[in-house]
Amino acid sequence: MKYYLHDSNSFNDEKITELYLEYGYEGLGLFYTILEKLALQEKPIKTKVLKHQLNVGKKLDKCWTFIEEIDLISSNNGETFNKQLLNFSKKYQISKEKNAKRISEWRDNQVVSENVTRSEPVRNADKVKLSKVKLSDILTPHIFLLGDEYDNFLSYWTEQNKSGKERWELEKFFNIERRISTWINNKTKFNNNGNNTEKLGTSAARMEALRKW
Repeated sequence: MKYYLHDSNSFNDEKITELYLEYGYEGLGLFYTILEKLALQEKPIKTKVLKHQLNVGKKLDKCWTFIEEIDLISSNNGETFNKQLLNFSKKYQISKEKNAKRISEWRDNQVVSENVTRSEPVRNADKVKLSKVKLSDILTPHIFLLGDEYDNFLSYWTEQNKSGKERWELEKFFNIERRISTWINNKTKFNNNGNNTEKLGTSAARMEALRKW
């Protein structure tokens, strides 16, 4: 991946705060540099190689161990990985393959249409549904940002009405970045009000807030 999304609210995460309290900005810098390396490779990296690339000495090695202890990164069979990032990479790869297949099918349809008749202007780009744009595809680059709320967000916005239209398709305007930002902000607000045990996607009040935002 050329990039991965960084949650602007991550500093409020308990584990990130714990890392900061123990090792300050040096610890945060090491953690996010590890994530950049893992995102670039899109797979686990040999721990020994990764430490060498990041010039991890005795002092940073203690920080590294702490990051593993609080489960921000994991090591197995001599390789280092981040669970969320690894999961995102798999979904990202699946989405890329699906998109490539849809584009290939669309191009094939274009060729067929041109061969069948040349008396009609070929406008299959409008008529051929690129398998109908799916919200899950639009969300793919934002999986890491939504984190555990990905399934709740997707489930809420893909609920269908009697005509089979999904909720997000009925919106006059639907800016994915703003919707995610509002979802995350409302999650924080509800958590701060003592609703930590209630899933965001099942909160009636949360649904009402989304309709009015």
